[in-house]
Amino acid sequence: MIELKNITAFQGDKKVFENFNVHIGHGEKVAILGPNGAGKSTFLKLITREIYPVVKDDSHIKLFDLERVTIWDLRKQIGLISQDLQEDYTPYTTAIEVILSGFFGAIGQHGHLTPTPEQIEQAEQMLDYVGMGTYRDTHFQRLSTGQKRRLLIGRSLIHKPQALIFDEPSNGLDIKASALLLNIMRDYAKPENSLLLTTHHIGEIIPEIQRVILIKNGKVIADGAKNEVLTSEVLSDLYDTPVKLDKHNDYFHIWLD
Repeated sequence: MIELKNITAFQGDKKVFENFNVHIGHGEKVAILGPNGAGKSTFLKLITREIYPVVKDDSHIKLFDLERVTIWDLRKQIGLISQDLQEDYTPYTTAIEVILSGFFGAIGQHGHLTPTPEQIEQAEQMLDYVGMGTYRDTHFQRLSTGQKRRLLIGRSLIHKPQALIFDEPSNGLDIKASALLLNIMRDYAKPENSLLLTTHHIGEIIPEIQRVILIKNGKVIADGAKNEVLTSEVLSDLYDTPVKLDKHNDYFHIWLD
């Protein structure tokens, strides 16, 4: 699904990656962990074409086995849930319009984008699925952070994407909203679907995620099976802080040593 080979990339004047390599196959469920500034956001922006790598020999980014893919094709195949996307929505967009915008890869509803009756019906069903049916015509600005996040999940799911990307999805959510988020992630994580989670919250790694990639200072310091990568020693090195790790009911928990 995603292949980054020998990638060098900048954010402004800062070099984030140099000869960076990651390969994620179709149907994989992968978590990428790292401290703030490690390169997680840059990695996602390379995938979503918000930034581009330095052009050089023997370097490429392939998405769905293609080096050349339009942003419109990407929006059909990948659903994205992120804080940045949440902040892009205008305050007077209604809940149903947020869901409908997923059909068009748009931010909000626009006059030239007219949904069909079938699409409106699907959007209303999606509102019910994410627990937002009673907020159909409520403006975005009047919703809580958790409610907004649910709408973004519905927006991402509405066009049945091959892959979902969750960028630190539980930031700002209370316990109830976080639990709902994890349930939706697990429901989506069927064998045929790809799921990519970037986070620094160990508790967001659902049981269906079996591979973990650790990034620090723009480099992959570990990549492998979840139970082998997630250890107290490795995470202490990742975060430069002594931590302890425990596992209960296929979820990991971390605390300071």
